[in-house]
Amino acid sequence: MSGNSNDSSGQGMIVNPKPKADNQDWDGDDADRADRLRFEEEQAMIREQSEARAAAKALAEKKLAENKLAEGEVTEPKATEAAKNTK
Repeated sequence: MSGNSNDSSGQGMIVNPKPKADNQDWDGDDADRADRLRFEEEQAMIREQSEARAAAKALAEKKLAENKLAEGEVTEPKATEAAKNTK
């Protein structure tokens, strides 16, 4: 490139900048609503998975307590209470 200060190739120049008002992201547009909906769906799915894991864990603990109660191996009052609460 020549050292000419009158270079009119346009390199490095912002020819048609967008005004700042056009670059603003307004609340409530379709993309924001879609993002919010997707986020809410993901949170609901996470909540359901968490509840399912908790229910599965409670069921496993209940079965373990019932087995210990049936075999006479109950050493913790917690296991006895869990087995009684299920009947």
